[in-house]
Amino acid sequence: MAAFPWADVRVTVTGGAGFLGSYVVEELRRRGAQHIFVPRKRDYDLVQHEAVVRLLDDARPDIIIHLAANVGGIGANRARPAEFFYDNLMMGVQLMHEAWKRGVRKFVAIGTVCAYPKYTPVPFKEEDLWNGYPEETNAPYGLAKKMLLVQAQAYRQQYGFNAIFLLPANLYGPRDNFDLETSHVIPAMIRKFITAKEQGGPVVLWGDGSPTREFLYAADAAEAIVEATEKYDGPEPVNIGTGEEISIRRLAETVARMVGYQGDIVWDTTKPNGQPRRKLDTSRAKAYFGWEAKTPFDQGLRATIDWYLAHRHEIEAAERARE
Repeated sequence: MAAFPWADVRVTVTGGAGFLGSYVVEELRRRGAQHIFVPRKRDYDLVQHEAVVRLLDDARPDIIIHLAANVGGIGANRARPAEFFYDNLMMGVQLMHEAWKRGVRKFVAIGTVCAYPKYTPVPFKEEDLWNGYPEETNAPYGLAKKMLLVQAQAYRQQYGFNAIFLLPANLYGPRDNFDLETSHVIPAMIRKFITAKEQGGPVVLWGDGSPTREFLYAADAAEAIVEATEKYDGPEPVNIGTGEEISIRRLAETVARMVGYQGDIVWDTTKPNGQPRRKLDTSRAKAYFGWEAKTPFDQGLRATIDWYLAHRHEIEAAERARE
């Protein structure tokens, strides 16, 4: 197969300045992309229709990789469900519609594992996406993102629009968000355990530790997204993950061991567990575009911890500046 002509196409990466987006942009550049447009929210608030139109006028993309999202952990989703629903729905629906109107050659929509029903059989298969309601704490976010799948399939059916939909597992890695108000579980644990090691414990964590999660290293996710952009043109959603799960309790013990924390871990069972289990069937990704995750979990976790230790003072200074 001939190499994909990245040097000759204009690609817009919404959310390209964010956590996953920064890895996608790096992967595109590694493959020779030269015309990458990364809109910033301060210039293009994609919740607003006018900003979507202006973005397409300015960028004139051949390909759009839509990563931009309003995201957060269980606490943020419980506190702001309406925002998570509205912002994510409006960003995606308007952008895909205008992309179709402009004749964009390909639209890559990134969904979320939160779109799956709460009691999906493990491992999660793509055909089970509609067999129930998502876990309540993140259902508004998950359903808003799942509408991109409905839209992609409808526009493909009626207009022949080449839109694909990918479902990544929970992401982690260097450059993740370590703000305890909005961070996901791995960066939150890393920060809590390192702080407790220095200041004294215990570390209090939500739930009872029994749920499982599947974690995908962000650089691996970026590779999957770019591979799918190059090679996959079908209507079916595709899981992106490792196919491995770890309990939150074991994750906490692993992070504690890696950072050298030896104090107590207290489970606050008055707080929700979230989805009971998450583990993806990743066979479609391998079959459809030959991708498999590469980074062992311990290796990725060590790299994430090391990055936080190297950058924690910058992170804390930025937080103080926002107060």
